Amino acid sequence: MRDLKNPTQRHPEKAHRPDNAQPKKPAWIRVRAPGGAGYRDTHRIMRQHGLSTVCEEAGCPNVGECWSHGHATMMIMGEICTRGCTFCNVATGRPEALDMFEPGRVADAVAKLGLKHVVITSVDRDDLEDGGAEHFAQTIRAVRRRAPETTIEILTPDFLKCAPSALETVVAEKPDVFNHNLETVPGLYPEVRPGARYFHSLRLLQRVKEISPAMFTKSGIMVGLGEDRSAVHQVMDDLRAADVDFLTIGQYLQPTPKHHAVAEFITPEAFRAYEKAAYGKGFLMVSATPLTRSSYHAGEDFARLRAVRLEKLGLA
Repeated sequence: MRDLKNPTQRHPEKAHRPDNAQPKKPAWIRVRAPGGAGYRDTHRIMRQHGLSTVCEEAGCPNVGECWSHGHATMMIMGEICTRGCTFCNVATGRPEALDMFEPGRVADAVAKLGLKHVVITSVDRDDLEDGGAEHFAQTIRAVRRRAPETTIEILTPDFLKCAPSALETVVAEKPDVFNHNLETVPGLYPEVRPGARYFHSLRLLQRVKEISPAMFTKSGIMVGLGEDRSAVHQVMDDLRAADVDFLTIGQYLQPTPKHHAVAEFITPEAFRAYEKAAYGKGFLMVSATPLTRSSYHAGEDFARLRAVRLEKLGLA
């Protein structure tokens, strides 16, 4: 069994990286330690169903708040990713075979938690011919059968090495929100996301809208990795050109000394400026705060996103 407290064992391929100092976090991004009855209940249901969450695997700072309210982002297709992004705390290596019973267990957990909105994400599975697209589709179908009133948001990998039919397989199941994160500005891709391609990810998001124009699309980036503000604004323009509806921007937090260094802690004032600029560029929804993550307050944000669209269509 992997030792989750040992970053070298957790990421053996990262042991060769030089250590990067982890700067002290400013007061505005400190959070309380997780705990409470709601947190324990969510943890128990996840363990009973043998499920992974990106909340735990990625070391999300909001896990205590979200789990206390019964919200958790399900991570399917295992805990081992085939990519080696330098910002990410998910283990990298050779994944195990897909678990055919996992979609049903996810659906059962969604029903037991009584979720009105669920986020389903995955590791990258470059070892699979379709990148795991059919497994996403099966999971969506299972949730719809077990919890038909629950709205579904998916956060997918880029399907970089797959045929176009992989994306079409997922979109055909009509998730309520299709999310794929750009993560950072294009100039930082070689060092932050070496296995990904910026313009491929943009095209993926654009293609979702071409296949299903009414589907909400969403993407997010981290700041504080060393980008400049003009590059962030260019990402906003690129996403709007791809007709993306919802943008999230959050502070990058370095998981271990072996990961990419934090270049800067962005102030709350700078986040507010990003939010204002993004709304000015035409996004229907923007979440830009130091603690923003893709799935943070996803259910509430989806309800607001739907209301904004109806208002713009004059149907509110």
